Amino acid sequence: MVNNAGFGLVGPAAALSRDEQLAMIDLNVRVLTELSLAFVESLARHRGGILNVASVAAFMPGPGMAVYYASKAYVLSFSEALQHELSRRGIRVTALCPGPVPTEFQARAGLRGDRAQSALLSLSAERVARIGYRGFMRGKRVVVAGIGNQIAVFLLRIVPHAALLPLLHWGTGLAARDS
Repeated sequence: MVNNAGFGLVGPAAALSRDEQLAMIDLNVRVLTELSLAFVESLARHRGGILNVASVAAFMPGPGMAVYYASKAYVLSFSEALQHELSRRGIRVTALCPGPVPTEFQARAGLRGDRAQSALLSLSAERVARIGYRGFMRGKRVVVAGIGNQIAVFLLRIVPHAALLPLLHWGTGLAARDS
């Protein structure tokens, strides 16, 4: 089973629609959790598994996209814990963490074109799907898609969040709007 549905919103959390942010939590967190747990018995019988799509956003704080980043941190944490719990039953669980993927996500989120893509981190949806599937089939708990994203995640784990916050805020393009 692949849980890939989700959306994000750009803007200060206090300024965005609360209803839209709660809908994002419902889809990115509640529905993913519901689907991940709904088929456990069937997955155990058929030796299946779950591939949950998180994001490199799961590894960092996200000013300017706070609820989205937090929802992806949940997906990563939940998937890792579920993998540990369900592995005894023969169920594989993998959290796939891509960076930017050129899809309609950027337009829906409100990301500006100049900030939406990074040539070093961006991968096609097809490439991310292949990387995720290979990692899932190998039984990997977490798959970070692409060498650029792997390096970024490594660096994110050693840089203090206090130093990251202004950089991430700038990266959404909101810092320029705040000035």
